[in-house]
Amino acid sequence: MIKDACLDEISLYTDGGCRGNPGPGAIGILICDAASTVLHEHAECIGHTTNNQAEYRALIKGLDLCAHYTRGRVCCYSDSEIVVKQVTGVYRLKNEALRPLFDEVKRRAHCFQAVVFQHVRRENPMIVKADRILNEAFEGRALSRSLP
Repeated sequence: MIKDACLDEISLYTDGGCRGNPGPGAIGILICDAASTVLHEHAECIGHTTNNQAEYRALIKGLDLCAHYTRGRVCCYSDSEIVVKQVTGVYRLKNEALRPLFDEVKRRAHCFQAVVFQHVRRENPMIVKADRILNEAFEGRALSRSLP
């Protein structure tokens, strides 16, 4: 189901984390339109994981959710410098345990006309929101909702 496939561009903000490293993990995702209106929020617990695996899994789930809104351009924002620099080719992927997740991000990206990845600081207001809903998942309040 594509809710609003006519959108030319959307922004994806993702955060993944775990309590302990490795430990129980969760992801938080926000999808926004070009006017920065939140279209969708998603948070879920993802089981035992490392922090980097959680960051990758948030990006994968986020790209899946973006397909409901566009096939155009997706601007992905993450506070995980290592994930952003790996998927953009700035850093070589050294941890082979991350290879399947890295490959899955690349596969998902092919569903869109263009996907760009940008590192942002944790203080970015949308990353703060993604972190907040990630923590809601840890507290047992997992969610996935489209907003008007």
